[in-house]
Amino acid sequence: MKYEDILYEERDGAAWITINRPDVYNAFRGTTCEELIHAFNKAGYDTNIGVIVLTGAGEKAFCTGGDQSSHDGNYDGRGLIGLPVEDLHSVIRDVPKPVIARVQGYAIGGGNVFATICDMTICSESAIFGQVGPKMGSVDPGYGTAYLARVVGEKKAREIWYMCRRYSGREAEQMGLANICVPDDQLDAEVDKWCAEIMEKSPTALMIAKRSFNADSEHIRGIANQGLVSLKMYYDSDESREGVSALMEKRKPDFRKFIN
Repeated sequence: MKYEDILYEERDGAAWITINRPDVYNAFRGTTCEELIHAFNKAGYDTNIGVIVLTGAGEKAFCTGGDQSSHDGNYDGRGLIGLPVEDLHSVIRDVPKPVIARVQGYAIGGGNVFATICDMTICSESAIFGQVGPKMGSVDPGYGTAYLARVVGEKKAREIWYMCRRYSGREAEQMGLANICVPDDQLDAEVDKWCAEIMEKSPTALMIAKRSFNADSEHIRGIANQGLVSLKMYYDSDESREGVSALMEKRKPDFRKFIN
């Protein structure tokens, strides 16, 4: 598969998968999701690869979620309308290798969900985490909510979604959303260090451990499948469309006018 939206590189047994759309802060479209799925499967079942790193090109963003300007296939720029995002979430969890999110700059919306789903997250001090769904007439009704509560605790997860605030890399580390936060100029060295340590471990033991961790939260996949059906209907509503319209018109959304 020839990639348009991502880069794939192998470094000393680590597969680096980079969302290469810095002009839109590494926001993803349907094509991006399809290429990421292919790359994760390629790395995940290559016996020469022991760990996978997911990151974004440039210094401004890891990923800022769906590309609002994209109408690529069944993806409308806000969340799942077809299958790509749901399948991508699943493949990140299902590949039998540890996946590290290398986060610099913005990890917002769907990008924040990616960082949550990855096995571990290493971020720089310039990293900015947060959600925008309720501001945009959108939400992640699966891993981005239910699994986030497992990661940071339910009270904090509700704060993240209800308030749509921004959190620094240090704050992400403190709440457990990131394993470690390092100065910007040390990020790659830290990721390389963690990859090297993982490469020394038994790949079969790591696979079993990952599947065991996943088994405890596997029911969230069912929650996501059901929730996305409701999300499709929500996206067809005037209330949801108000979020995108307000963004394009550079004004605050008025969701309350749609409540009967």
